[in-house]
Amino acid sequence: MDGPLSRRGFVGSAFSVYALSAMPLAKPIRMPRGSLTDVPGIQVGHFTHDKRPTGCTVVLSQEGAVAGVDVRGGGPGTRETDLLRPEMSVKQVHAVVLSGGSAYGLATADGVMRYLEESGVGYRAGPAVVPIVPAAILFDLRVGDPSIRPDASSGRQAAQAATRDPVAQGNVGAGAGATIGKLLGPDRAMKGGLGSASIQLPGGIIVAALAVVNAVGDVVDPDTGALLAGARTTDGKALANSMEQIRKGHGLSDSPEAQNTTIGVVGTNVNWTQSQATKVAQMAHDGLARAIRPVHMPSDGDTVFALGTGGRQCDRQTLGYVGAVAADAMAQAVVSAIIHAEGISGYPAYSDLER
Repeated sequence: MDGPLSRRGFVGSAFSVYALSAMPLAKPIRMPRGSLTDVPGIQVGHFTHDKRPTGCTVVLSQEGAVAGVDVRGGGPGTRETDLLRPEMSVKQVHAVVLSGGSAYGLATADGVMRYLEESGVGYRAGPAVVPIVPAAILFDLRVGDPSIRPDASSGRQAAQAATRDPVAQGNVGAGAGATIGKLLGPDRAMKGGLGSASIQLPGGIIVAALAVVNAVGDVVDPDTGALLAGARTTDGKALANSMEQIRKGHGLSDSPEAQNTTIGVVGTNVNWTQSQATKVAQMAHDGLARAIRPVHMPSDGDTVFALGTGGRQCDRQTLGYVGAVAADAMAQAVVSAIIHAEGISGYPAYSDLER
């Protein structure tokens, strides 16, 4: 359908394909499968703004999940991440919020907290219930009117919409205003989005990931390195290959134009410690490095949370396997975000290459 988030771009503006049929197309060998909600105890809900492409995504674990986090980008926007360090006292979280709107989007966590408090979910502190809700944001204020951004009401609506159904992907929630391939400037970028994937291991362990891809870099097939989407040439008809441009001395990655971030969550149904969760969050970043080039730049806010909902034991060997597979799931979630993205005004998508 047409509308502010449809293929016709913003309200009243027509979408231009930029003759993308001339672009070289490389299809990923492994089509991503599954969803973060395949992990027992996890629900996901989105709020997508109807005024401009932006929104937020809430990952609920109302029974509590032992969590860790790893921040690799040089320009993060986060909330409650210090609480997830292994030496801290509070070991479980009840939700994680991913949001557009830059630092303004951190307000979405307030709405999620109120929703959980009213449901009686949270850390017991005497007569009070305090939901633990870490959050991370991405910069999407260049896409449409920057005064329109997710707020506490948006977070509440996303939490209310949370479900065990397969995660909606593409231009939804925190991925609504996500863009990629901005190394050569926003006029040569493409549309990013939100994606998810899961992998099941022998013994019933499920490892899944959700990624919101708003990278300065290109997205590649993690198995072959083939370019899928990213910075375009000056005529908009081909992919420019950001890493090649860097080697030639081109790029705007350190300028104010390059405000970027890929944020995500990995989840699994194991019993682990906060230290183990942190290790898996670290390993999951390898998936970003396999699928996004370049990544973890000075202007990026790349952040990955790891949630363990319990159910299966996690010894040292199992932890290694879970971390290795978490990186694979995260790379596939990045690819899925790009496959499901739809073009908006000024930002064509991977799907336009196929057409």
